[in-house]
Amino acid sequence: MSSDTYRTKIIHKKNYNFAKDSQDLVRWYLENKRDLPWRQSQDAYRIWISEVMLQQTTVQAVLPYFDRFMKRFPKLKDLAGSPLEDVIEHWAGLGYYSRARNLHKSALKLQESGFPKSFADLLDYPGFGPYTSRAVSSLAFEEKVGVLDGNVIRILCRKYGLNLKWWEGPSRNILQDMADSLAQIEKPSQLNQAMMELGATVCTPKNPTCFMCPWNKTCVAFKEGSIAKLPLQKPRAELQNWIWRVQILNKKNTLGLIQNTQAPFLKGQWIFPGEFIQTKSKPKKYDVNHSITKYNIYVQIEKQHSKSKLSIRKEELKKIKWFATKDLKKINPSSLLQKILKKGIEI
Repeated sequence: MSSDTYRTKIIHKKNYNFAKDSQDLVRWYLENKRDLPWRQSQDAYRIWISEVMLQQTTVQAVLPYFDRFMKRFPKLKDLAGSPLEDVIEHWAGLGYYSRARNLHKSALKLQESGFPKSFADLLDYPGFGPYTSRAVSSLAFEEKVGVLDGNVIRILCRKYGLNLKWWEGPSRNILQDMADSLAQIEKPSQLNQAMMELGATVCTPKNPTCFMCPWNKTCVAFKEGSIAKLPLQKPRAELQNWIWRVQILNKKNTLGLIQNTQAPFLKGQWIFPGEFIQTKSKPKKYDVNHSITKYNIYVQIEKQHSKSKLSIRKEELKKIKWFATKDLKKINPSSLLQKILKKGIEI
């Protein structure tokens, strides 16, 4: 039996009524939706920017950033025609700066090609993963595909009583198929936004307001009292300890930086040169401590007048580029670099 056939049997073995479920949810959404700036039209550009901003961030936190970003880059051509440093500066505060870099890369390509109308074609652009591609194609162009993020996973697992290891490929494929099945309506844009709205305002991770849910009469988890148990909890990623031995190259109000090709954090970003060492335990001596997702970073700063030298390879020294010290936040707005520079001045 093929994997596709198996997934189809799993989805339909209980005769889910996806059509009615979609209708009930959309009806609720149209009566209760929030008035958000990216919902005022089906402009693919505005939808794309909002979806990227909303990754790892709440709607309330995103609103002022979205407004500022749109004032500076109101159209795709404005984003594509601006220097990367300007884009990063207007992204500052949202974190995950690789998203800003990918926005700029994709804007350059989209300016030439225009927005593809299918999620499969959007996947070819930097930063367009399965979720973002489906969100843009369905919300802007009414492609009948479902979105699948943390909110939707939670809703589907509760609604249909699914004890799935959603972080694993086969289970995630089942959930994606279910989301796609729900989106087979006249306006999938409304269904997908309804799913996002339900997860953000009603079917929340903790203390959901089930009495306000349009699906509470058919929700398996609500009926069985298993809301708190679903979705299953993903095992936490093991924390990694890293020592970063840094040399601050500073001359005439400029800083020497190098693009990071070594460490798994701050990938591809301009950072202080040095060396990275993964370690099992926390070092006894360090100057700065910082955490990024699953990485604990312990920075050891090379003193300016120390006779010892870091083992920076000659070929890497050739790659160092000099930037004005005052522009460091534009080049790399990570607070870690600010901490290192401040501590380096002190010592």
